[in-house]
Amino acid sequence: MNHHISLRARVLPAVAAAGILVPVVAGAAPASAATAPQVSCTSGKAGLAAKLQKDITAALATRSGTVAVGLHDRTTNTTCTLRATVSYDSASVVKVTVLATLLWDAKKTNRLLTSRETTLATAMITKSDNAATTSLWNQLGVTKVKGFLAAAGMTRTVPGSGGYWGLTRINVTDEQRLLSLISAKNTVLSDNSRAYILKLMGNVVTSQKWGTPAGAPSSVSVHVKNGWLQRATRGWRVHSIGAFKGGGHDYTITVLTDGNSSMSYGVNTIQAVSKVIHRDLTPTASAAHRFKPTATPKEAYVAVPQR
Repeated sequence: MNHHISLRARVLPAVAAAGILVPVVAGAAPASAATAPQVSCTSGKAGLAAKLQKDITAALATRSGTVAVGLHDRTTNTTCTLRATVSYDSASVVKVTVLATLLWDAKKTNRLLTSRETTLATAMITKSDNAATTSLWNQLGVTKVKGFLAAAGMTRTVPGSGGYWGLTRINVTDEQRLLSLISAKNTVLSDNSRAYILKLMGNVVTSQKWGTPAGAPSSVSVHVKNGWLQRATRGWRVHSIGAFKGGGHDYTITVLTDGNSSMSYGVNTIQAVSKVIHRDLTPTASAAHRFKPTATPKEAYVAVPQR
């Protein structure tokens, strides 16, 4: 086993540096420690960047897998990133992009969504309905999805091929860009479109309201979309994106993970990071007035090609 580990470290230095944790002897530092990505934070509020950087790093210190994090708070001009351009299989998180594409496309001809589209969109976001997503994905087609991505400036997002929308390749930078378009006025999405997306993300069923909302104070409105899937390589992908407003803050969080041993392991990683972010931004809120996600998180399991 040790030979295998050292072999991987020797022949795949770039992969190790990208954040795959290789088991090491207790007390020994992994060879990639010096080059592993570090949490980077900036803020217009004195001391906040250093605190966030320290606390997010600590929250991830014992977690295996590859974790990417994005935070932006407009109110304090605070940004944190970790592995911001690393790509992940989207799983159900892409459903927000599908809805945004639908609304962006409808706006071009100044048409309202049909009752069918409204029913599908509601099921897709609030219950993570896969069949509804497939219907809208097929209706739009990859060309329109790519058109929205270009308009949104989501330059590194690659739509899944062969109808496998859950294998769309996403990253923190682009998901944070999407959340910024949903949560503030812009020329890509109309105000009505933004309000509609936020409304649906605010009405996600309780069993799917885990991840980035963990630890959010009750003074803050919560809008979330999560996703997970498992593949033969890199284990479980577990992701959460959220937009939060209130209590003197207006912020978005993206946490993308893979290499998780189980679905629940990935959920716990995301929630550990999210709790410290909410706490650092809103330190005066009591524990009793912070959101506690369900102990039995659920999410639609998206289809992937059989290999």
